[in-house]
Amino acid sequence: MYFRKKSLEELPQEETAVWTCEKEGCNGWIRDDFAFEHQPTCHQCSSPMIRSIKTLPQLVNSKKDIKNLAKGTRIS
Repeated sequence: MYFRKKSLEELPQEETAVWTCEKEGCNGWIRDDFAFEHQPTCHQCSSPMIRSIKTLPQLVNSKKDIKNLAKGTRIS
């Protein structure tokens, strides 16, 4: 028997502001909408991050003001 794989629905893409890690070997990045800080650090290697643009699938973030919310206690 032959089962044809279902075709996946094409997701809409958009230019998205992201933070990418500055460190050469690290590939960490985060969408700007989901970053908790105005200048985040990489969660994988703790290096500083730089702002850039990526073409990513469109996501809806209902909490756009996440950076302005009061921070809780950070768990290490």
